[in-house]
Amino acid sequence: MKVKNLRKNPFGRPKENRDETNEEVEDSGAGTSTGKKSEVTLPSDSNFNHIKCKAVRQQKCQKLMKEKAKAKKEAKKARIQAGGPKQVPHTIESLREKDETMIVGDLEDEANLELKVECQNDEFAAYYRQDYEPKVLITYADNPNRKTRIFGRELTRIIPNSISLYRNRSGVKKIVRSAIPRNFTDVIIVNEDQCKPNGMLVIHLPDGPTAHFKLSNVKITTELKRSHKEITEHRPEVILNNFTTRLGFTIGRMLGALFHYQPEFKGRRAVTFHNQRDYIFFRHHRYEFNLKTGKPRLRELGPRFTLKLRSLQHGTFDSKYGDYEWIIQGRRHDMETSRRKFFL
Repeated sequence: MKVKNLRKNPFGRPKENRDETNEEVEDSGAGTSTGKKSEVTLPSDSNFNHIKCKAVRQQKCQKLMKEKAKAKKEAKKARIQAGGPKQVPHTIESLREKDETMIVGDLEDEANLELKVECQNDEFAAYYRQDYEPKVLITYADNPNRKTRIFGRELTRIIPNSISLYRNRSGVKKIVRSAIPRNFTDVIIVNEDQCKPNGMLVIHLPDGPTAHFKLSNVKITTELKRSHKEITEHRPEVILNNFTTRLGFTIGRMLGALFHYQPEFKGRRAVTFHNQRDYIFFRHHRYEFNLKTGKPRLRELGPRFTLKLRSLQHGTFDSKYGDYEWIIQGRRHDMETSRRKFFL
Protein backbone atom coordinates (compact mmCIF):
# COMPACT_ATOMS: atom_id res chain seq x y z
CA MET A 1 0.00 0.00 0.00
CA LYS A 2 1.40 3.35 -1.06
CA VAL A 3 1.23 6.10 1.52
CA LYS A 4 1.12 9.67 0.22
CA ASN A 5 3.21 12.36 1.81
CA LEU A 6 0.65 14.65 3.39
CA ARG A 7 1.26 17.86 5.33
CA LYS A 8 -1.08 20.35 6.83
CA ASN A 9 -2.23 23.33 4.81
CA PRO A 10 -3.46 26.45 6.60
CA PHE A 11 -6.34 26.62 4.14
CA GLY A 12 -7.69 23.29 5.37
CA ARG A 13 -6.82 21.24 2.28
CA PRO A 14 -4.14 18.56 2.47
CA LYS A 15 -1.24 19.31 0.18
CA GLU A 16 0.30 16.41 -1.61
CA ASN A 17 3.89 15.99 -2.65
CA ARG A 18 4.81 18.75 -5.12
CA ASP A 19 6.70 16.40 -7.43
CA GLU A 20 3.75 14.08 -7.91
CA THR A 21 1.23 16.87 -8.44
CA ASN A 22 3.45 18.60 -10.98
CA GLU A 23 3.84 15.40 -12.96
CA GLU A 24 0.08 14.91 -13.02
CA VAL A 25 -0.51 18.45 -14.26
CA GLU A 26 2.09 18.12 -16.99
CA ASP A 27 0.66 14.79 -18.18
CA SER A 28 -2.92 16.00 -18.26
CA GLY A 29 -2.21 19.53 -19.53
CA ALA A 30 -4.67 20.93 -17.02
CA GLY A 31 -4.45 24.49 -15.80
CA THR A 32 -3.66 26.05 -19.20
CA SER A 33 -5.99 27.02 -21.96
CA THR A 34 -3.67 25.85 -24.74
CA GLY A 35 -2.53 22.62 -23.17
CA LYS A 36 1.17 23.66 -23.25
CA LYS A 37 3.66 23.26 -20.43
CA SER A 38 4.00 26.23 -18.04
CA GLU A 39 7.33 28.06 -18.40
CA VAL A 40 9.42 28.88 -15.34
CA THR A 41 11.08 32.39 -15.43
CA LEU A 42 14.29 32.64 -13.53
CA PRO A 43 15.24 35.98 -11.89
CA SER A 44 17.76 38.08 -13.78
CA ASP A 45 21.21 38.88 -12.45
CA SER A 46 20.29 42.48 -11.64
CA ASN A 47 16.99 41.70 -9.88
CA PHE A 48 17.29 40.52 -6.31
CA ASN A 49 13.68 41.03 -5.26
CA HIS A 50 13.21 37.28 -4.84
CA ILE A 51 15.70 37.35 -1.93
CA LYS A 52 13.78 37.92 1.27
CA CYS A 53 16.76 38.91 3.43
CA LYS A 54 17.36 42.65 3.10
CA ALA A 55 21.02 42.43 4.14
CA VAL A 56 21.76 39.84 1.49
CA ARG A 57 19.97 41.90 -1.17
CA GLN A 58 22.03 44.97 -0.31
CA GLN A 59 25.23 42.95 -0.35
CA LYS A 60 24.49 41.49 -3.78
CA CYS A 61 23.46 44.91 -5.17
CA GLN A 62 26.70 46.49 -3.97
CA LYS A 63 28.70 43.65 -5.47
CA LEU A 64 26.90 44.04 -8.80
CA MET A 65 27.49 47.82 -8.84
CA LYS A 66 31.20 47.31 -8.18
CA GLU A 67 31.42 44.80 -11.02
CA LYS A 68 29.64 47.21 -13.41
CA ALA A 69 31.92 50.09 -12.41
CA LYS A 70 34.98 47.92 -12.89
CA ALA A 71 33.80 46.75 -16.31
CA LYS A 72 33.06 50.35 -17.34
CA LYS A 73 36.51 51.47 -16.23
CA GLU A 74 38.18 48.64 -18.14
CA ALA A 75 36.15 49.43 -21.26
CA LYS A 76 37.16 53.10 -21.04
CA LYS A 77 40.81 52.14 -20.59
CA ALA A 78 40.66 49.80 -23.59
CA ARG A 79 38.97 52.51 -25.69
CA ILE A 80 41.71 55.01 -24.81
CA GLN A 81 44.45 52.54 -25.62
CA ALA A 82 42.78 51.71 -28.93
CA GLY A 83 42.64 55.41 -29.80
CA GLY A 84 38.88 55.51 -30.21
CA PRO A 85 36.79 58.69 -30.21
CA LYS A 86 36.23 60.36 -26.87
CA GLN A 87 32.64 60.22 -25.71
CA VAL A 88 31.18 63.68 -25.16
CA PRO A 89 28.03 63.93 -23.02
CA HIS A 90 25.02 65.66 -24.54
CA THR A 91 24.33 68.95 -22.75
CA ILE A 92 22.34 72.05 -23.61
CA GLU A 93 25.61 73.81 -24.42
CA SER A 94 26.82 71.07 -26.79
CA LEU A 95 23.43 70.89 -28.51
CA ARG A 96 23.04 74.66 -28.93
CA GLU A 97 21.52 75.90 -32.14
CA LYS A 98 23.95 77.62 -34.48
CA ASP A 99 23.53 81.37 -34.68
CA GLU A 100 23.79 83.24 -37.95
CA THR A 101 26.30 85.62 -36.38
CA MET A 102 28.55 82.88 -35.01
CA ILE A 103 32.24 83.74 -35.35
CA VAL A 104 34.42 80.93 -36.66
CA GLY A 105 38.19 81.24 -36.56
CA ASP A 106 40.33 84.31 -35.93
CA LEU A 107 39.92 87.88 -37.10
CA GLU A 108 42.72 87.34 -39.62
CA ASP A 109 40.62 84.84 -41.59
CA GLU A 110 39.04 85.99 -44.83
CA ALA A 111 35.59 85.00 -43.59
CA ASN A 112 35.89 87.52 -40.75
CA LEU A 113 37.18 90.41 -42.84
CA GLU A 114 34.01 92.43 -42.29
CA LEU A 115 34.23 91.93 -38.54
CA LYS A 116 37.87 93.01 -38.56
CA VAL A 117 36.95 96.26 -40.30
CA GLU A 118 34.21 96.91 -37.74
CA CYS A 119 36.64 96.34 -34.88
CA GLN A 120 39.01 98.90 -36.34
CA ASN A 121 36.26 101.55 -36.32
CA ASP A 122 34.10 100.78 -33.29
CA GLU A 123 34.02 102.55 -29.91
CA PHE A 124 36.75 100.32 -28.43
CA ALA A 125 39.24 100.66 -31.28
CA ALA A 126 41.23 103.39 -29.50
CA TYR A 127 41.63 101.20 -26.43
CA TYR A 128 42.85 98.17 -28.39
CA ARG A 129 45.26 100.45 -30.28
CA GLN A 130 46.56 101.36 -26.79
CA ASP A 131 45.91 105.06 -27.35
CA TYR A 132 44.86 105.61 -23.73
CA GLU A 133 44.86 103.94 -20.34
CA PRO A 134 41.41 103.08 -18.95
CA LYS A 135 40.13 105.03 -15.97
CA VAL A 136 36.98 103.62 -14.36
CA LEU A 137 34.46 105.26 -12.04
CA ILE A 138 32.48 102.89 -9.79
CA THR A 139 29.37 104.14 -8.03
CA TYR A 140 26.19 102.73 -6.49
CA ALA A 141 22.51 103.25 -6.07
CA ASP A 142 21.31 105.81 -3.53
CA ASN A 143 22.01 104.82 0.10
CA PRO A 144 23.81 101.56 -0.71
CA ASN A 145 23.87 98.68 1.73
CA ARG A 146 27.06 97.50 3.42
CA LYS A 147 27.52 94.47 1.14
CA THR A 148 27.08 96.65 -1.96
CA ARG A 149 29.70 99.11 -0.71
CA ILE A 150 32.16 96.30 0.03
CA PHE A 151 31.52 94.79 -3.40
CA GLY A 152 32.27 98.14 -5.06
CA ARG A 153 35.51 98.59 -3.09
CA GLU A 154 36.63 95.09 -4.07
CA LEU A 155 35.99 95.96 -7.72
CA THR A 156 38.39 98.88 -7.32
CA ARG A 157 41.08 96.44 -6.15
CA ILE A 158 40.49 94.23 -9.18
CA ILE A 159 40.18 96.89 -11.89
CA PRO A 160 43.35 98.99 -12.16
CA ASN A 161 43.10 102.79 -12.11
CA SER A 162 39.54 102.80 -10.74
CA ILE A 163 37.95 104.73 -7.89
CA SER A 164 34.73 104.29 -5.92
CA LEU A 165 32.48 107.29 -5.17
CA TYR A 166 29.02 107.74 -3.71
CA ARG A 167 26.26 108.79 -6.06
CA ASN A 168 24.75 111.52 -3.84
CA ARG A 169 21.35 111.22 -5.56
CA SER A 170 22.74 112.21 -8.95
CA GLY A 171 21.10 110.91 -12.11
CA VAL A 172 22.95 108.63 -14.51
CA LYS A 173 23.09 111.29 -17.22
CA LYS A 174 24.55 113.81 -14.78
CA ILE A 175 27.18 111.27 -13.70
CA VAL A 176 28.15 110.69 -17.33
CA ARG A 177 28.40 114.42 -18.07
CA SER A 178 30.61 115.02 -15.05
CA ALA A 179 32.81 111.94 -15.70
CA ILE A 180 33.76 112.82 -19.29
CA PRO A 181 35.70 116.05 -18.42
CA ARG A 182 37.57 114.14 -15.71
CA ASN A 183 38.92 111.70 -18.33
CA PHE A 184 37.00 108.67 -17.12
CA THR A 185 36.73 106.06 -19.83
CA ASP A 186 34.06 103.87 -18.20
CA VAL A 187 31.38 104.13 -15.54
CA ILE A 188 30.10 101.16 -13.53
CA ILE A 189 26.91 101.60 -11.50
CA VAL A 190 26.02 98.81 -9.05
CA ASN A 191 22.30 98.65 -8.25
CA GLU A 192 20.77 96.77 -5.36
CA ASP A 193 17.47 95.29 -4.24
CA GLN A 194 16.53 93.84 -0.84
CA CYS A 195 19.86 94.98 0.62
CA LYS A 196 22.02 93.05 -1.89
CA PRO A 197 23.47 93.93 -5.32
CA ASN A 198 21.26 92.78 -8.18
CA GLY A 199 22.26 94.84 -11.26
CA MET A 200 25.22 96.41 -13.00
CA LEU A 201 25.26 99.19 -15.59
CA VAL A 202 28.46 99.54 -17.64
CA ILE A 203 28.81 102.74 -19.71
CA HIS A 204 31.72 103.25 -22.05
CA LEU A 205 32.71 106.90 -22.44
CA PRO A 206 32.42 109.19 -24.25
CA ASP A 207 30.23 107.65 -26.99
CA GLY A 208 28.97 104.43 -25.46
CA PRO A 209 27.78 101.74 -25.75
CA THR A 210 25.85 101.00 -22.55
CA ALA A 211 25.28 97.47 -21.26
CA HIS A 212 22.82 96.56 -18.54
CA PHE A 213 23.45 93.29 -16.68
CA LYS A 214 21.52 91.37 -14.10
CA LEU A 215 23.85 90.68 -11.16
CA SER A 216 23.45 87.52 -9.08
CA ASN A 217 25.33 85.08 -6.85
CA VAL A 218 27.57 87.81 -5.43
CA LYS A 219 30.14 86.46 -2.99
CA ILE A 220 32.54 88.98 -1.48
CA THR A 221 35.98 88.02 -0.25
CA THR A 222 34.99 87.47 3.37
CA GLU A 223 32.20 85.10 2.33
CA LEU A 224 34.69 82.99 0.38
CA LYS A 225 36.96 82.65 3.43
CA ARG A 226 39.94 84.09 1.59
CA SER A 227 42.46 86.55 2.94
CA HIS A 228 41.61 90.08 1.80
CA LYS A 229 45.27 91.07 2.06
CA GLU A 230 46.34 88.63 -0.66
CA ILE A 231 44.99 90.86 -3.46
CA THR A 232 48.03 92.77 -4.64
CA GLU A 233 48.13 95.93 -6.76
CA HIS A 234 49.56 94.18 -9.82
CA ARG A 235 47.57 94.54 -13.02
CA PRO A 236 45.75 91.25 -13.67
CA GLU A 237 45.61 89.16 -16.81
CA VAL A 238 42.14 89.16 -18.43
CA ILE A 239 40.68 85.95 -19.87
CA LEU A 240 37.55 86.17 -22.05
CA ASN A 241 36.13 82.74 -22.79
CA ASN A 242 33.36 81.47 -25.09
CA PHE A 243 32.07 84.77 -26.52
CA THR A 244 31.32 83.32 -29.95
CA THR A 245 28.59 85.49 -31.54
CA ARG A 246 28.78 89.07 -32.81
CA LEU A 247 26.87 90.27 -29.75
CA GLY A 248 29.07 88.22 -27.44
CA PHE A 249 32.18 89.53 -29.19
CA THR A 250 31.07 93.12 -28.48
CA ILE A 251 30.34 92.33 -24.83
CA GLY A 252 33.74 90.66 -24.47
CA ARG A 253 35.52 93.70 -25.92
CA MET A 254 33.55 95.95 -23.59
CA LEU A 255 34.46 93.97 -20.48
CA GLY A 256 38.07 93.67 -21.55
CA ALA A 257 38.32 97.45 -22.05
CA LEU A 258 37.78 97.97 -18.31
CA PHE A 259 41.24 96.59 -17.53
CA HIS A 260 44.72 97.70 -18.49
CA TYR A 261 45.96 96.23 -21.76
CA GLN A 262 49.41 95.37 -20.31
CA PRO A 263 49.07 92.89 -17.43
CA GLU A 264 51.81 92.49 -14.84
CA PHE A 265 52.49 88.77 -14.89
CA LYS A 266 54.72 89.11 -11.83
CA GLY A 267 51.62 89.38 -9.66
CA ARG A 268 50.25 86.09 -11.09
CA ARG A 269 46.69 87.42 -10.96
CA ALA A 270 44.04 86.47 -13.50
CA VAL A 271 40.41 87.53 -13.89
CA THR A 272 38.13 85.37 -16.00
CA PHE A 273 34.84 86.14 -17.74
CA HIS A 274 33.45 82.78 -18.81
CA ASN A 275 30.27 82.71 -20.87
CA GLN A 276 28.11 79.61 -20.60
CA ARG A 277 24.46 79.52 -21.72
CA ASP A 278 24.44 83.36 -21.78
CA TYR A 279 25.53 83.54 -18.13
CA ILE A 280 28.87 85.31 -17.64
CA PHE A 281 30.71 83.86 -14.64
CA PHE A 282 33.40 86.05 -13.08
CA ARG A 283 36.30 84.54 -11.13
CA HIS A 284 39.46 86.10 -9.70
CA HIS A 285 42.43 83.75 -9.21
CA ARG A 286 46.09 83.75 -8.51
CA TYR A 287 48.04 80.92 -10.06
CA GLU A 288 50.91 79.29 -8.25
CA PHE A 289 53.50 76.74 -9.34
CA ASN A 290 54.49 73.73 -7.27
CA LEU A 291 58.28 73.48 -7.38
CA LYS A 292 58.22 69.74 -6.72
CA THR A 293 55.67 68.65 -9.32
CA GLY A 294 55.96 71.63 -11.67
CA LYS A 295 52.17 71.84 -12.03
CA PRO A 296 50.25 75.13 -11.73
CA ARG A 297 47.56 75.59 -9.11
CA LEU A 298 44.77 78.15 -9.01
CA ARG A 299 43.76 79.87 -5.80
CA GLU A 300 40.56 81.87 -5.84
CA LEU A 301 40.82 85.32 -4.29
CA GLY A 302 37.32 86.69 -4.80
CA PRO A 303 34.92 88.32 -5.27
CA ARG A 304 32.68 86.03 -7.29
CA PHE A 305 29.55 86.98 -9.25
CA THR A 306 27.44 86.15 -12.30
CA LEU A 307 26.24 88.51 -15.02
CA LYS A 308 23.25 88.13 -17.32
CA LEU A 309 22.93 90.60 -20.21
CA ARG A 310 19.60 92.43 -20.27
CA SER A 311 20.25 95.06 -22.94
CA LEU A 312 22.92 96.70 -25.07
CA GLN A 313 22.29 100.31 -26.02
CA HIS A 314 24.01 102.54 -28.57
CA GLY A 315 25.57 105.64 -27.05
CA THR A 316 25.46 106.56 -23.36
CA PHE A 317 22.55 105.80 -21.06
CA ASP A 318 19.15 107.08 -22.21
CA SER A 319 16.12 105.20 -20.90
CA LYS A 320 13.53 107.15 -22.93
CA TYR A 321 15.00 107.76 -26.37
CA GLY A 322 17.90 105.31 -26.44
CA ASP A 323 18.55 103.17 -29.50
CA TYR A 324 18.98 99.57 -28.40
CA GLU A 325 21.19 97.20 -30.35
CA TRP A 326 19.84 94.24 -28.38
CA ILE A 327 17.32 93.93 -25.56
CA ILE A 328 15.72 90.92 -23.95
CA GLN A 329 11.94 90.90 -24.21
CA GLY A 330 10.42 89.39 -21.09
CA ARG A 331 11.07 85.72 -20.60
CA ARG A 332 12.50 83.19 -23.01
CA HIS A 333 9.13 81.75 -24.03
CA ASP A 334 7.93 85.28 -24.79
CA MET A 335 10.80 85.65 -27.29
CA GLU A 336 9.72 82.42 -29.03
CA THR A 337 13.16 80.86 -28.72
CA SER A 338 14.15 77.36 -27.68
CA ARG A 339 16.22 76.42 -24.67
CA ARG A 340 19.13 75.56 -26.99
CA LYS A 341 19.38 79.03 -28.56
CA PHE A 342 21.89 81.43 -27.00
CA PHE A 343 22.79 84.99 -27.93
CA LEU A 344 26.36 85.39 -26.62
